[in-house]
Order: sequence, then structure tokens, then C-alpha cells
Amino acid sequence: MFGPVPAVVAEAVDAAGSGKNGMGARRVSEWMRAGASPAAESNAAPALSRAELKQVAIVSGKGGTGKTSIAASFAALATEKVLADCDVDAANLHLLLHPEVRQRQEFHGAKVAFRDASACRACGECERRCRFAAITREKVDVHACQGCGLCVLACPNHALALETVACGEFFLSDSRYGPMAHARLYPGGESSGRLVTEVRRHAEVMAMGANLRLILIDGPPGIGCSATAALVDVDLAVVVTEPTPAAQHDMLRLLLLLKHFGIPAAVILNKADLDDANRQSILQMCEAMGATVIAQVPFDDAVTRAIAAGRPLIEVDEGPAARAIQDAWAATCQLLECATI
Repeated sequence: MFGPVPAVVAEAVDAAGSGKNGMGARRVSEWMRAGASPAAESNAAPALSRAELKQVAIVSGKGGTGKTSIAASFAALATEKVLADCDVDAANLHLLLHPEVRQRQEFHGAKVAFRDASACRACGECERRCRFAAITREKVDVHACQGCGLCVLACPNHALALETVACGEFFLSDSRYGPMAHARLYPGGESSGRLVTEVRRHAEVMAMGANLRLILIDGPPGIGCSATAALVDVDLAVVVTEPTPAAQHDMLRLLLLLKHFGIPAAVILNKADLDDANRQSILQMCEAMGATVIAQVPFDDAVTRAIAAGRPLIEVDEGPAARAIQDAWAATCQLLECATI
């Protein structure tokens, strides 16, 4: 279970809960002040059912397209929502939203081999069988171990066993933009997809219990396990890309993944005016794939200044990029058929 919330943190919750996020955010804060996970409330009847939630994942085919910057501005524009940073391998939404961590818990995912030195006879059978060079007569390399269990079966002295290890940690936080679930995978950690699922589970419980109908997900780039986990059952995927050959190539892979799972896709073309030929090519690809282009965001130095200041763009600037992102959010609401969120 989660540990108790420090008193100095609990005192700050009331101020955060009294802001623009209303009663729902305050109820989440009350859970956190009690020192228990909102998941503990799951036995009680939630204010909303899971089917009533709207979930939007902001994703990209590759890193560096501006996905998190746009997600942060969406967080500032939306009301009555829960935020979920599911980019657990390189989470950085917190750098722009500055959440206050109320609770944290270690995440145990992968299993690795551990040796009972008193039972080991150094026969070397484990080393001979391992195909990952993860174990020798002297030690186990927990980073190389894949948890397959062959060494456990092969050991004639029953000196080896698989044990679950900590792969990262996840957090329940409060911010002036709303409640937030996020996580950090340890370097070399396994089970990133399971950690993403854990983040989303807590976000859903907070949203249902506090009557917050929207979950905004900052998803991982690419099409791997963690990206797929971030996209399961979402109502809309907002794909952020840029006019470069690499971004177009990776966007196509992501659009194909979304099409495979039947997830509606909208596209934001960031830094759209950097290369017109690539821009036109991306627009044609989106049309062919049935993906709606909801905004073409021009290159704007204000974005860099906002990132350096650690703020969402739409809070510090009213220039062309900020206006395009506001238009993108309005289009997102229309696609969700939830004009009031």
C-alpha cells in the first residue's frame, strides 16, 4: 500500500483543490490526504462507470515532435480531467505541470534469478544453459536476466529461484491542472507496458470516483509495448508529427497500428512551415489513412521559451503556435462529441 502523506504536503492539498478543477479534484485530494490509494475506493460505488469516461492519448511515431508540449497545453485548456503521463521510459510532463507528489509506490514487474549461496555447489549448469550470459558460477546479472526460469529448472541443487524485483515507481499527484498519475521506469527496467497499465488504472479510478469524465494521456512515442498499453480502449489518439522524412515514416507505422486496433486518429502537424514538400506529403498520407488533420502548428520561438520557463505554451504566449494549439483542442473536443470538457 501507499505510505502516509507528509503533513506539509497534506496542507498544500486544500489550496490545489480549491482551484479551477473543482469538487472532483478536491475529492481526489481527500483520498490522498487519508494516506490511501484511490484504488482502495474501488469497492465503493464510483460516481462514474468506466464506460462513461472519455480518454484521449497524445502520441507520436517518434520522439521530439512536440508531443509533451502539446499535451501540457491541452492539460491547461481542459477542465474536469485527470492527467496520466504514460511515457514511463522518459517521463517529462511533470517538468511543465509541476505536480506535487502525494503518494508514491514502488512497481514490481519482472522476475529475475536469485541464488541461495548456501545451496549452490558451483556446478556451472546454470551458466552453461543460459542464452543471455546473465548468470555465472559467481553471480547473477539482474539487468541481463530475462526471467525465463531455465536456470531454475536446470539447477540440480535447487539453489536458484525467480523473484520479482522493483522496476520503477509510480506516483499519484496533484497539480493546479488537476489530479495526475505518472511513473518512472528505472534504467534497464523491464515491464514498461505493465507500468503504463498501472498508471492508467489509477487514473481511471481517480476519474470515476471524483466524477471527472476526461483522462488526458501523454503516451510514449513509437509502436512498442508501452505505446500499445497507452492506447488500449482510448476514444481518440492525437498523433503529433513534424514535416521530416523520419517523422512521416514513423507516423505511418503508428497510424497503421491505430487502424489495426480501430482507434480513431487525429493528427497535429507541428512545425508545419519548416518544409512544404514534406508537409504536403504528410497531408496526403493522412487523407489516404483516414486521419483527420486538426491543426498545422507553425514554428514559433515562443515554444522554446515556454519549455525553458517550465510552462505550457498557451499560458505564456498568444502567438500563432498557441492559437493553433487552442484550435487543435477545440477540434479534439468536437471529435469526442464533448464540447464542454
